[in-house]
Amino acid sequence: MSAAHSDGAIAVQAEALYLINLMVAPGLAFLGLLWLARRHGRSANPLVRCHLRQTIAASLWAGTLLLAVTLMIAALGSINAPATWMVLILYFTCVHSTLILFGVFGLVRAMAGQLYVYPLIGARKW
Repeated sequence: MSAAHSDGAIAVQAEALYLINLMVAPGLAFLGLLWLARRHGRSANPLVRCHLRQTIAASLWAGTLLLAVTLMIAALGSINAPATWMVLILYFTCVHSTLILFGVFGLVRAMAGQLYVYPLIGARKW
């Protein structure tokens, strides 16, 4: 296997772990992503560095946006009020689906061997 092919595979793995973290195994996939970043984070290939940094930054933002803001909405509103639940469900659904969409775009770009910076939540330097 050539070095370019394995570097592309690492970028794809990073994006896949980001999506798995959002949809299937939160926390566990993030640990896998951290392990991948520890192992390949100093790669000479900008594709690997870019996708690893993007997925780590996006995962941290995702955790903050989904957990902290959801808890804040629940704390500020009455937990028994239907309006609070409506806001919580709408917020969580919109933000979560947007984060997944960013991850799909990142995965497509990684599979194509292209760099990708997540809109709004991405790391600007790699």
